Amino acid sequence: MPRKEVLMGNHATSWGVKLARTQVISAYPITPQTQIVEELSEMCANGDLDAKFIKVESEHSAMAACIAAVQAGARTFTATSSQGLALMHELLFWAAYGRLPIVLANVNRAMAPGWSIWSDQTDSLAQRDTGWIQIYCETNQEVLDTVISAFKLAEAVKLPVMVVYDAFILSHTYEPVEIPDASDVDKFLPPFKATDKLDTAKPQTFNPLCTPENYMEFRYIMEKAHQRTIAAYLEICQDFAKRFGRSYEIVELTCHEDADTLLVTSGSMTSTARVAVKELRKKGEKVGICKLRMFRPFPLDAIREALCNLGGGKKIAKIAVLDRNISHGSGGIWANEIKAAFYAMPNAPLVYTFHLGLGGRDITPETIKEAYEHTKKTDKPGDTVWIGLKA
Repeated sequence: MPRKEVLMGNHATSWGVKLARTQVISAYPITPQTQIVEELSEMCANGDLDAKFIKVESEHSAMAACIAAVQAGARTFTATSSQGLALMHELLFWAAYGRLPIVLANVNRAMAPGWSIWSDQTDSLAQRDTGWIQIYCETNQEVLDTVISAFKLAEAVKLPVMVVYDAFILSHTYEPVEIPDASDVDKFLPPFKATDKLDTAKPQTFNPLCTPENYMEFRYIMEKAHQRTIAAYLEICQDFAKRFGRSYEIVELTCHEDADTLLVTSGSMTSTARVAVKELRKKGEKVGICKLRMFRPFPLDAIREALCNLGGGKKIAKIAVLDRNISHGSGGIWANEIKAAFYAMPNAPLVYTFHLGLGGRDITPETIKEAYEHTKKTDKPGDTVWIGLKA
């Protein structure tokens, strides 16, 4: 039977990994993800999880161990944050381009310098071109459920998946979480059966030198796999909802039916935006939320449908994209992707862009309201607006 426990976000990840019957865990601790691998090490030590726990000397080695383990046919997991994810950068390409279904939990932490252990999304979004699927979580329940689903997705499309959530806001905060029954998870997620693996009885060569005559075809095949990912994930989410009663969409709309303005959010700030929108609506403001869960592959059609076509002839006039990240010299990363998605669309809304919450600075309902009020009173978008800067 499923049971309720109060779990921090990091332990929600550990439980998801356990319920997925992961076989190899490669671990290098870095704040704020350390409790993930600490909890998993205890599960392995006391026999609750039958997995090989590999202690390594760096994040680069952690990903190298994952690559070797999954290439040998094992269901594989690791976790990291910030500078650790950056140190993995070279091998993230090897994992994705090798079509290896690894699951990685990245606890969003700001990049140094200045040295910071607090949250923003720049670390994961900076890896957007490595070929990894990226899914962003709002709550600890969503973290646990997404980890389980991520293994199924990775193995279905043969691509690695990064499950992403905010440092401290989720990682160290305790929330009620329903832990599914292991037998139910087993029915949802069968054992991993690698179709191509290291096998002395069936010798194969992996990742050899690739000449110009073949390289583009490999990238084309991988791009087709990314294009199939969205449909595959929607199917997995529907199956998950039937079995466990919790539904997750790639793009989730709230209070949108009569809205003139939508706040585009990702991660834990969505919960704060829900509070702000509830208070604004009590004052008669027509504002809603568009929560984005998947960043790669970028859900182009779903975003266009959500933000440009509400049905019944209803058109959203403005959207405010709230970016807890920065691509220096370019602006907000989510905002730029959305602007590109709207290119040449005649019914596209005006896109207002905001930087907020960088380096773990609090995003409060008042922060969200300030972004909304600026969007409401300004006729045309200008430069990206920074919310919460000190004078």
